[in-house]
Amino acid sequence: QHIRQYRMLFTFLLIITVITESISVVIPLYYKQFFDLIFSGAAPSAVAPALTRLVFIIFFFHLAAWTLWRIRSFSDTHFYLKVIIDIVNTCFSYLHDHSYRFFSNQFVGSLVRRVNRLADSFEGIWERFINELLPLVVRVLAILAVLAYRRPVLSLILFGWTVAYLIANYVFIRIKVKYDVAAAAIDSEVTGRLADTITNNVNIKVFTGFPREFAAFKELTLRQFRAWRFAINLNEIIVAFQVLLMIAAELMIFIYAIRYWEAGILTVGDFALIQAYLLQVFDKLWGFGNVLRRIYKHLADAEEMVDILNTPHEVTDKPTATPLVISRGAIEFRNVDFSYNPTRLVLKHFNLQVSPGERVGFVGSSGAGKSTIAALILRFFDVTDGAILIDGKNIADMTQKSLRAAISYVSQEPILFHRTLMENIRYGRPDATDAKVFDAATRAHCNHFIQNLPHTYETFVGERGIKLSGGERQRIAIARAILKGTPILILDEATSSLDSKAEVAIQAALENLMEGKTVIVIAHRLSTIMKMDRIVVVREGEIAEEGTHDALLAKPDGLYKSLWQLQVGGFIGDPKK
Repeated sequence: QHIRQYRMLFTFLLIITVITESISVVIPLYYKQFFDLIFSGAAPSAVAPALTRLVFIIFFFHLAAWTLWRIRSFSDTHFYLKVIIDIVNTCFSYLHDHSYRFFSNQFVGSLVRRVNRLADSFEGIWERFINELLPLVVRVLAILAVLAYRRPVLSLILFGWTVAYLIANYVFIRIKVKYDVAAAAIDSEVTGRLADTITNNVNIKVFTGFPREFAAFKELTLRQFRAWRFAINLNEIIVAFQVLLMIAAELMIFIYAIRYWEAGILTVGDFALIQAYLLQVFDKLWGFGNVLRRIYKHLADAEEMVDILNTPHEVTDKPTATPLVISRGAIEFRNVDFSYNPTRLVLKHFNLQVSPGERVGFVGSSGAGKSTIAALILRFFDVTDGAILIDGKNIADMTQKSLRAAISYVSQEPILFHRTLMENIRYGRPDATDAKVFDAATRAHCNHFIQNLPHTYETFVGERGIKLSGGERQRIAIARAILKGTPILILDEATSSLDSKAEVAIQAALENLMEGKTVIVIAHRLSTIMKMDRIVVVREGEIAEEGTHDALLAKPDGLYKSLWQLQVGGFIGDPKK
């Protein structure tokens, strides 16, 4: 698919390769004439001019081949690098269009490895094709044609042997490829395990899990060793069989050549020609075995990423999707069902209307479905049944880009780019001026700690923002949301990593941020949502209660009241509370 974009250059490379390989077949014909003249029995002075002329002809062909190869080399470099870059860009684009669920089920390190493998596989396959496979086909066919013209029997022997050789190699490689695929799969498993343990190195230390992790990793690498050893040993068997076939071919052809020489049909030059052609054929066919093995290995390496590229995206825009234009900011859940798997509904016939500019808090026990509500509004997942509407328009009919552009989202565990603090905050609005970034940081109460860093706003935060504390990361995420300034705001446990003092300080900033917006706040800490216009209590995917903070506390046996009592000083199992 990517080669099609460069048809002209691809065709040019094919033509120039065919011409160059054909020249390599023509040159031995002049060497044949050269040796025939030497052994003709004529006086040296008589044949010297002809020999000199042949030398210049041979030199001309070598120079022509050298010139064409240089042209081809530069053109080839431009071609395959362009295709590789296009492939990597396609992988980047297609990967990021996959759903939230897809990334939840994948190792980051494994995905990166698969992208790199696909690019490397194309480079390997293209090099095998243009440098070895195509020259092999052209040269072998040309040699067979020349031998058929000189002595048909020799051509038939070589042709029959070539067919048998190629079939034998193909059968062997087909047997071997499944072991290459298995080895590649184990290699991905090793990479994924390594990435997982590096990501969780703190857990390994805290839970003294190194012996277990090392034992499991060692077992994986032992499986990897066995898989590759078997594949390599099988390859050695194939190589040994190839050598035997080549010895047999040379023996047969020279036995027939000697008989023709005895009959006076072949000359010394013919022997030189046959030997030169045999060496060329053997060299190319020897390469064929390696070429085929490498091509299948590259295909095996590429298979995992190709599977991902062939996996349809779970959440997609409809062909008729239009950009979302928010005029009011009303949100409605209309009879929504949703499940992550068929065995358990997370939301059941969920109905809720959020008025424009209303601030709604969601509370409930873990697993009740609160964060799922936020994920569905952002279309990280599509609803199983029902519809979610913004200003009366089904979000499934809108483009994902326009939907998410209209929503600011702060998650429970904000992850930052390994870039500067300035870049991370400005990610909310790429065209924002430095002054607006500083203002957003100040309003999010993170300007103070940023100014105390060695490089202030130009400080790199580390992978996933690991150089910052959890509270600092969360304030950076809030600053990013403030800068984005969208009509809808979703806070999913946005203050969970803040201490009480920092939470009080940032509540004022959040109040300013919420002004004039439709706000969804998901929280375990009920102090975060006390001032919401409405509080919705979710239990097992359904709305159990809703109302203001005071109204819900007034219910004698309400679920919200029991949660509040636990958080303001009660203890589980304490009959006095």
